[in-house]
Amino acid sequence: MSGISYAVFLSYASQDAEAAQKICEALRAAGIEVFLDQSELRGGDAWDQSIRKQIKTCALFVPIISKHTHERAEGYFRLEWKLAVDRSHLITSHKAFLLPVVIDETSEEEEHVPDKFREVQWTRLPGGVTPPAFVERVRRLLSGELSQGPPSTESTAARLSARPTTRKPVLASWRLKAALLATIAVVIVALGYLVANRLVFSKRGAEVAPATAFAPPPHSIAVLPFVNMSGDKEQEYFSDGLTEEILNSLARVNELQVAARTSSFSFQGEHPDIATVAHKLNVGAILEGSVRRSGNTVRITAQLINAVTGFHLWSETYDRDLGDVLKLQTDIANAVAGALRVSLLGQLAAKIELGGTHNPAALDAYLRGRKAYIARHDVKDVQTAIAAYTKAIGLDPNYGLAFANRSLALNVYAGETSGPEVHESFDKAQADALKAIALAPDLAEGHLALAAYFNSGLLDFIRANEEYERALALEPGNSRIMGNYGAFAALMGRTEAGITATRRALALDPLNRANAGSLGGVLLMARQYDKALAAYLDALALDPEWPDLYANRGLAYYLLGDFERARASCETKPDFWLSQQCLAVIYDKLGRHSDAEAELAKLKAALGDAAAYQYAEIYAQFGNRAKALGWLETALRLRDPGLENLKTDPLMDPLRQEPRFQAVMRELKFPT
Repeated sequence: MSGISYAVFLSYASQDAEAAQKICEALRAAGIEVFLDQSELRGGDAWDQSIRKQIKTCALFVPIISKHTHERAEGYFRLEWKLAVDRSHLITSHKAFLLPVVIDETSEEEEHVPDKFREVQWTRLPGGVTPPAFVERVRRLLSGELSQGPPSTESTAARLSARPTTRKPVLASWRLKAALLATIAVVIVALGYLVANRLVFSKRGAEVAPATAFAPPPHSIAVLPFVNMSGDKEQEYFSDGLTEEILNSLARVNELQVAARTSSFSFQGEHPDIATVAHKLNVGAILEGSVRRSGNTVRITAQLINAVTGFHLWSETYDRDLGDVLKLQTDIANAVAGALRVSLLGQLAAKIELGGTHNPAALDAYLRGRKAYIARHDVKDVQTAIAAYTKAIGLDPNYGLAFANRSLALNVYAGETSGPEVHESFDKAQADALKAIALAPDLAEGHLALAAYFNSGLLDFIRANEEYERALALEPGNSRIMGNYGAFAALMGRTEAGITATRRALALDPLNRANAGSLGGVLLMARQYDKALAAYLDALALDPEWPDLYANRGLAYYLLGDFERARASCETKPDFWLSQQCLAVIYDKLGRHSDAEAELAKLKAALGDAAAYQYAEIYAQFGNRAKALGWLETALRLRDPGLENLKTDPLMDPLRQEPRFQAVMRELKFPT
């Protein structure tokens, strides 16, 4: 777990993330260390444990209050509030700890908050816009120049003013000062490379830097695609793959926050300046370099740049045999961590080399498979990836990562095919996942693959949850794992956890179309259709050719009641099976019943009974409950992977009160 403690903890509902970010940026620009869960939970942190630790050690707890917190009877933020209130009972009432902030017109009398919050002054920051007066007040509270004072007897209007009344200063307790000094010491030692960006006060000590100052999270880094210097464009898969392996190695280092692959690789071929990359990815350091391959030898040149100052922190050239690539990854991770003054914990080399290979040809095949899988747009690309992973395994039967990734690819293939191949692919996916774990029990990708199989292939949601949590515990900084876990949590009805985890994945990899699309799906299941639509639009901006997104965007419009926009979106890629399902329900709502039946017929002709779950959704929206329930029972008999959606699927809402529907729900044994 990260050893850093923060002066201020911001607690908020997921719907208020944008306002929380504004407050966070304003405070950070003033040199105040802030804990914000979207950007501060780094590799090595256990999410829940880290939250509890930060609340236990922070100097100020800032609950963000709004109509969203008022409307939400449940939410992780309410646990944070309880933990903060429990701690406040141990602190004298004359010492500042709770600092409630209201970001809209919610009144104190109406809001559902702990009584302890009502004992202290509230501040209004509409929309999260944070004036210098509030930043200065926080700074003075932290320095001990202000006390919270006893419970106020003044009017509500006065207590909610933007500039609360200053009370008689009191001397800060030695415990608060010690906590702040400890925080400062950690920051000085661990974040030396960001010092230039943290000097924000003028000589007079009263002026604050503007809220727009660039203040990336500490220990944050992006790895740009290493340039292929081999003189052969066909070798680009190798330089890309090796870059990804180095990136993954850094992501396994405790205390590092690493921008994920898709975001880093979005700059490939653009030759952007370092400042542009740093601002877009919100990182404090950039690793870049080049790869020159000749036969079974490789030369890698790498350099680390401080994205805030522009200065080089470290550079090195490595000449290696391809069989030594695993050792090379460890060497680079060690060097980068040393340059960033990060303490390496545990057996780093063992973590980085876990599940890898020393066979050059196997590595080459594996990298080709990863290239095909990541860039996939259709089922043929998935088959290409599976073939490449199969070749890698044939060359090295102990290549755990190749087994894990082939398992994940087989799961995807099973969901996009029909007939006997569906269950054959799932069976192979299970075998590969178990083999990966047998070879490397602590391989996070192996547990992720087994979770995917339990979820989609076996519909065993309890065991799937166990494997997702195991994978996340092994690599909490892995965007792929975080995103998959978030989507699964939302499917199981744990909406808040799903939204939080999916937003976290997007924060780790903000330019990843899959993360943006996954967030759209999670918000759709949460019935937040307008926000789901916005997420799908963001995903389409990242990849306008991905057919899934047009169908899902159309579904969001449909559920919002905008049938014409829904039709236009789904007609963009009309031959895609998900678009045909979308058009069937939309045409029916538009009164084009013959067209709706035609789209349904196309789907049945192409997929047969393999789309039983989708037929149940369509008939449910047609209002034909008998046929919908019949197809749902067929889906259960066939163990249709689509059943993983049943608990939270909005298209199935017309059936939820039906006894036959409830019988299927009981049979699937969804976690309560």
